[in-house]
Amino acid sequence: MSGVFHTDQPSVITSPPAEIDCDIVIIGSGMGGGTLAYALRDSGARVLIVEQGDFLPREISNWSPRAVHMRGRYKNSAPWYEAATGRGFTPGNYHYVGGSTKMYGATLPRFREHDFEDVEHPDGVSPAWPLSYADLEPHYAQAESIFWVHGLKGEDPTEPWRSTDFPHPPVPHDETVAEYVDSLRAQGLSPFSLPTAIDYGPGGKCLWCATCDAFPCMVDAKGDADVAAVRPALKSPTVRLLTRAEVRRLDTDGSGQEVVSAHAVHNGSPVRIAAKRFVVAAGAANTAALLLRSASSTHPAGLSNVSDQVGRNYMTHVTSFFLAVDPRHTNKSVFQKTIGVNDWYSPGTDNRYPLGNVQGLGKLQGAMVKNARRMVPKAVLDAVTHRTLDLFLQTEDLPRAENRVTLGSDGRLVLARRPTNLSSHRELVSRMKAASRKAGYPVALTQLLGIEASSHQCGTARMGVDPATSVVDPYCKSHDVDNLWIVDSSPFPSSAAVNPALTVAALALRVAESGRLTA
Repeated sequence: MSGVFHTDQPSVITSPPAEIDCDIVIIGSGMGGGTLAYALRDSGARVLIVEQGDFLPREISNWSPRAVHMRGRYKNSAPWYEAATGRGFTPGNYHYVGGSTKMYGATLPRFREHDFEDVEHPDGVSPAWPLSYADLEPHYAQAESIFWVHGLKGEDPTEPWRSTDFPHPPVPHDETVAEYVDSLRAQGLSPFSLPTAIDYGPGGKCLWCATCDAFPCMVDAKGDADVAAVRPALKSPTVRLLTRAEVRRLDTDGSGQEVVSAHAVHNGSPVRIAAKRFVVAAGAANTAALLLRSASSTHPAGLSNVSDQVGRNYMTHVTSFFLAVDPRHTNKSVFQKTIGVNDWYSPGTDNRYPLGNVQGLGKLQGAMVKNARRMVPKAVLDAVTHRTLDLFLQTEDLPRAENRVTLGSDGRLVLARRPTNLSSHRELVSRMKAASRKAGYPVALTQLLGIEASSHQCGTARMGVDPATSVVDPYCKSHDVDNLWIVDSSPFPSSAAVNPALTVAALALRVAESGRLTA
């Protein structure tokens, strides 16, 4: 499903001229930008992908918990700043070809049907999308095929209807996880196999290692945007990739109706990129920052921001690490991220409001939690994590105008965020504690993640039909600018409570299929 990619290929521009001309420029090579480039590879349009980073190096450190987590070897985002305190922090954002998918856990679920509708929560209503699940369903199926998704149809009680089966059978559970699954089922719950994007099975490259979730894959066996989308796209003679180029602003013509150029900096030198169509896919926070930096006399509040919605409604799930501990036994699991629990995802008879999603977490090791517990000796952390079954709990975060991305006076990215639905998240944690105790894990350790946890960011350029209250239309085209699209998680009107990556890919495929970019 994948192969070695050499960065000296002519499709990769490493020494750009001062000016580049193309038909479509895609700013960002992550799940949105990479998938869009893949979908346009046979369109005949001259497509240029612009990536701020480079290809993530293939090296032994890819598999080192000490290098990746204690030393932060691959963390390369500029700092963001917390609005309330002014504190700088490094977000879970990665600038490489493939974007943050290079480090993701390769879990690719679909949103549920009701996630596209109004849903009541204790802190308010999660708003409906201007499109339905049915509008995205064929694109979900296509995205699952592109990214090698494994799963089992009908196992998840909240699963939406499907026009196709999963492309690949489910990834099996390790022994300890399988025993936990059996216990949950005996309690009347419905655990299921996570939709997982890896090259696993006969002839596949997956080595079934413990360094998948939150690690780069050294053997290209993870279905990330680099391996599964960008590299295949670059086989087309009309698709090129410019690496190590940060786009600083977009300029429009005198009327402000069309973008005419993107201004990037490559290794300290300016590069002007002219195109007929411009697509921003830099991730919700950085997309908003780019649009705000592109303010001009015709767009004084920022590009495509007549509605004053750019940067607002920032969402990321309310998330916790959940460690079920059995001090009597060692967990010998290697690949642990195979279990999902959605029994309380939707409103039910014993939960008035949605509580969220539970899924396996990559098997924790002492080095992976050392930065969060600096005072605890690594040997102690190793001893504890050898006895844990690790889960990731997430609850929907609601869009709030005051949760937003702005720019500081020096251009720095400033993030204001106050999480919502904390009561629902606490209830989800409580129910998993009770279920885990019954499964033989008497102790549960939890850690609520803070503002740095940005991997599920969305909402800063919301989608809608009314230009007064939204930034883009249902096909992700700007209301205010004729040749500008936003194709990442920024247009999400709501965050749902499952990983956003597959929905980003489905939106990109829908945009490509519409033909508007190539008309």
